[in-house]
Amino acid sequence: MPMIRLTVPAGALTEEGRTTVQRDLATVLLHWEGAPDTAFFRAQAWSYLVELPEGAQTTAEDDAPRFLVEVAVPQGALSERRRTGLVQDATKTVLSAAGLTPDDALRVWVLMHEQPDGTWGAGGSVIRYADLIALARQGKEQADA
Repeated sequence: MPMIRLTVPAGALTEEGRTTVQRDLATVLLHWEGAPDTAFFRAQAWSYLVELPEGAQTTAEDDAPRFLVEVAVPQGALSERRRTGLVQDATKTVLSAAGLTPDDALRVWVLMHEQPDGTWGAGGSVIRYADLIALARQGKEQADA
């Protein structure tokens, strides 16, 4: 199942952005992963917000806030087109949540971690990519019905 984590310096998000960014990023991830928009899949798209204490993030150049988006998905879930779309939409989502413009896009990094089949477990069982595809097909069929 997909997981997304945003790491930011404390205070780098707008008040509204802080309250919406996690669900917004989870929605972006589900879209680009191709999961059906069902309660089951939304509940499995875990989203974390990690706020670093003041002074915990810097560069060799300046102290302007930087944003790290880390995504974990099953290996094979993202084609090149899907990776590109995910990076673009996650970047836009973070910039919006921080009240920044597209000129600040290089301050957002998106790292994708693809879990090899058989290395993801949930509910006490190993979850295989084929199992997720079958669940997604069932979800799409139910949504279409």
